[in-house]
Amino acid sequence: MLRLTAGALGGALAVGAAVAPAVGVAAPVGSAAVSVDRVPLRAVAAGGTREGAARLPEGRSRWRVSGHALLAVTWTGAAPTVELRLPGGRWEAWEPLADLGESSAVEGTEPQWVGSAGTVAVRVEGGNGTARLTVIDPGADPERQSAAGGRTAARTGRAAAPKRAPRPEIHTRKDWGANERWRNGKPRYNAKLKQVHIHHTAGTNDYKRKEVRGIIRAIYRYHTHTLGWSDIGYNFLVDRFGRAWVGRAGGAAKLVRGAHTLGFNHASTGIAVIGNFEDKSPRADVVTMLVRLSAWKLDKAGLDPQGKIWVTSKGSDLFAKGERVKLPVIDGHRDTNQTACPGQLLYDLLPDIRKRAAHRVDRFS
Repeated sequence: MLRLTAGALGGALAVGAAVAPAVGVAAPVGSAAVSVDRVPLRAVAAGGTREGAARLPEGRSRWRVSGHALLAVTWTGAAPTVELRLPGGRWEAWEPLADLGESSAVEGTEPQWVGSAGTVAVRVEGGNGTARLTVIDPGADPERQSAAGGRTAARTGRAAAPKRAPRPEIHTRKDWGANERWRNGKPRYNAKLKQVHIHHTAGTNDYKRKEVRGIIRAIYRYHTHTLGWSDIGYNFLVDRFGRAWVGRAGGAAKLVRGAHTLGFNHASTGIAVIGNFEDKSPRADVVTMLVRLSAWKLDKAGLDPQGKIWVTSKGSDLFAKGERVKLPVIDGHRDTNQTACPGQLLYDLLPDIRKRAAHRVDRFS
């Protein structure tokens, strides 16, 4: 079970770290901890999925989390500046969630998986005082039918050699425990595929294998209920261990329209690596899975992974609606929107990913 309490920070938080004074700090939250009753964590699904939210004060506040949780800050109106500090760490800017293509009255930060961090600190400056801390505990994992995500296949005789780049092993929505009642509406489909967009989810790189399914469920809950999107935004997710997972519903082999790259969702698929790659490189097996997923999707569409293609923007913060732009067939989120995604060290690997995906396509052609 996850419990959330809050209290005043005081000066002790700055011990051992260079913490600049917060601008415009309001009066302290108070010496008494906020009662957990004022931050209700209600059950939202079988299996123990729980969530709660609390109004954040201006300035610094400290929150104790026991259990495993994903945190995010949401707001309406003007966006505040938000920073997060985990135990023993320094203050880090909490990045606003990039506009991924589904409108919502609520805006928010990238979700942050804190696992069993114990205590986190949040600093809020500016905005219009509507910031709220959202906490999602994904609960227990459902039982898996098989290690491959519930899929079993009987094989007889010798398998024929594939004529196209083969589909890699992809864990299904059922495997990570998607509650299909959380979705709003039916999947939408694109007429054609022109691009693969590479993303990262931001957040921690230190999660364990056993936490991955819960992380995906928590992101799904955040996207669909906290932000009000129709489904999880990404078509696919890849964990730091190199395993691929189906994200948005509608069929992994189909041209499902995601919400991952504002202005360019109409002719693409989005693959997000779970983690932050601004300062840390992804593991080799992560890169290999990005190669395999990209080659599979692009070979089905008859596209060169190393090529460039003309795409008409539907409107982003880099390219106006109706503007035609020539982009790499495999690109990073930052190529189409004002964002650091997918992190500099993953972005630097895109030329190698394109080259290896093209080799894989050629190998099976």
